[in-house]
Amino acid sequence: MAEAGPSFLMTVEDVFRLNRGRLVMASGRIERGRVRRGEEVALVGSGTETTARVAGIRHGGLEVGEACAGANVGLLLPGAVPGGPERGQVLAAPGSIRAHGVFTAEIAVSAEDEGGGEVRTGDALDCHLRTGAVRGVVTLPPGLDVLRPLHLAAVRIALDRPVPLECGQRFAFRRHGRAAGSGTVTRLLGRLTPPHRPNRRTPAPDHYVSDKPPAAPPPLPWTSTGKHTPNAEGHGPRP
Repeated sequence: MAEAGPSFLMTVEDVFRLNRGRLVMASGRIERGRVRRGEEVALVGSGTETTARVAGIRHGGLEVGEACAGANVGLLLPGAVPGGPERGQVLAAPGSIRAHGVFTAEIAVSAEDEGGGEVRTGDALDCHLRTGAVRGVVTLPPGLDVLRPLHLAAVRIALDRPVPLECGQRFAFRRHGRAAGSGTVTRLLGRLTPPHRPNRRTPAPDHYVSDKPPAAPPPLPWTSTGKHTPNAEGHGPRP
């Protein structure tokens, strides 16, 4: 990627297969940074985190050597890239962004006449994150039973599949097929552990992959001093 400045990131909007599948062209708008022919990029999203080398760049119907932020381009990649590309994924500088399945966000619910409605813990929202749409289950903060139209709150959202996310990223959400509000990602909590898939009747679970080390397990029921000393039957401490 570029030696200085923001790291490259492009959202995949469309995908075209060329030369009988030997090449695939991922098209979209470069959000930031720049990309050059021959560079390695990461494909992130929909459970995929892999890398591929850019075989070519098409911009305005021409082959170019590099492209910068703001340009609508098509990146040519090998046709055998595992897991994609597909709409909603991103191509980015390797290691610059990861897919997450759970995050906190500050959301604002639209007015009722604009599609907003009451939101409760366990409700499902269709979150539109860049060019992808993914279902997410919302958990309201403690003490808040319902989030009403024209109000905002800091909530936790568990998605049904990991998607590329960054702090500060804005998104819109729909409910019952209507635009219902918008939000901003405030914290990335982890990646959803398969095969669990949350639904609207189940509050967001707590078992997510995290970078933090696991907590120490609780002591065994029969342990009083931290040392297991079985009795003659082997079921507990000696009297």
